[in-house]
Amino acid sequence: MRLNEFQELSKRTLPKGELKDKLANYGMGIAGEAAEVTDELKKVVFHGHDLSVDKVKKELGDNLHYIAGIATFLGLTLEEIAYENIQKLKERYPTGFSEEASRNRVI
Repeated sequence: MRLNEFQELSKRTLPKGELKDKLANYGMGIAGEAAEVTDELKKVVFHGHDLSVDKVKKELGDNLHYIAGIATFLGLTLEEIAYENIQKLKERYPTGFSEEASRNRVI
């Protein structure tokens, strides 16, 4: 599935109402879902749990839904967001990520 197709399909559950309320709802949704990913990883790293890739995948999908919603509210597409992010990373880390490049980056 392409990113813009996902975005289009996820529109069926978008809330109605004022833009500021929709942005707050979906911004808080991202924070909540990101916390669920973080909690799952914390359990693996610090509590000795087995990694559930399926659980992480589901929570990442929930994050993607909320990101797609905010993009839709703002008239953006996931594909243009992804493209611009890759361009930024290429400029920031032209030879790939390294700790040294991260410490010394100017961009």
